[in-house]
Amino acid sequence: MTMDTGKVPDTTPGGNTIDYAGYLRQQLAQQQFNVASYRLGDEQVWLKKEGAPLGTGRYRAMAVLAALLRLEVLRPVPNTGGRAAIATEVRRLRDLQARGLRVPTVLAAQDDGFLMRHLGRPAQHTPSLGNEIDHAVSAGPAAVLALWQQGLAAIAQVHASGTCLSQAFARNLVRCPDGVVGYIDFEDDPAAVLPLPVCHARDALCYAHSTAIYLRLVGALDDARAMWTAWVSAGSPELQAVMATSIRRMAWMRHLPQSRRLGRDMQRVRAAYDLLRP
Repeated sequence: MTMDTGKVPDTTPGGNTIDYAGYLRQQLAQQQFNVASYRLGDEQVWLKKEGAPLGTGRYRAMAVLAALLRLEVLRPVPNTGGRAAIATEVRRLRDLQARGLRVPTVLAAQDDGFLMRHLGRPAQHTPSLGNEIDHAVSAGPAAVLALWQQGLAAIAQVHASGTCLSQAFARNLVRCPDGVVGYIDFEDDPAAVLPLPVCHARDALCYAHSTAIYLRLVGALDDARAMWTAWVSAGSPELQAVMATSIRRMAWMRHLPQSRRLGRDMQRVRAAYDLLRP
C-alpha cells in the first residue's frame, strides 16, 4: 500500500504542470543516494528515499544513561530508519506546515520515499542557522547574538503552535531568502514517546548544545544567559519545571574542563552548561 500523496497542486510556482507523483516513482528507481536534489521545471526539489534500518543498541545505551542521571530529557527517541522514518517525516512535515510553520512542502510521497520542495531559491544554497552563527563569529558578539535570538524565537514559535521539533540543533534550522527561519529533518517524533513539556525542554537543550560554544568564542555568554532566562520564563510552567530539574541534575558539568585539548564535544557540553546555569 502506498502513502497518500497529499493535496499539493501539480504545478510549479511558475504555473507549469508537473506530475510530482510520476516523477517520484521514476527517480526512486534510479537514485543511488538516500537524498538528492533535482531541478524540476522552474523549481528545485529534494528526493529522499528509504535508508537501511537502524540498530537499537545506541538507544538502549542512551536509556541507561538517562536513568542513571535521572534526566528525562535524555530518554531516547527511536528512529528505526527505513520506511518507518519516511512515514514519520512525511507526516511531521505535513503537520508542521498545517500549523503555519516554514518547512519543505511535501509534493508527493510513497512508502519508500518522498519528494519535497527546496526551502529557498532554485540553485541557491539555503544556509543552516548553525553555519550562519559560525560565520558571524568574525563579526563579533552583536552579530552572533542577533542570529542566536532568531533561533530561539523560531523554536518558541514551534512550541506556541502546540508541537515540537525532532532534533533542534542549529544545523536543522535554516534561514530562507526572506529571512524567515525554517525547519528540517523530522525522521523521529519525540512527542510520540515523551510528554510535550519534556519535548520542549529537549528542543531547548539541543539548541543550547549546538550554539553555546559560539557565544563563548565572542564573549557573549553573559548577555545570552539573560536572554535565555527570559525565554524560559516566557514558556509554560511545565517547561520551566522540567528545565529547572534538568539543569539541577546537570550541575556536575560545571567541573568539566574548558581546555581545547579535550576536544570540541567536551567544549560544547561545558559551554552549554555555562549558558544554562542559574
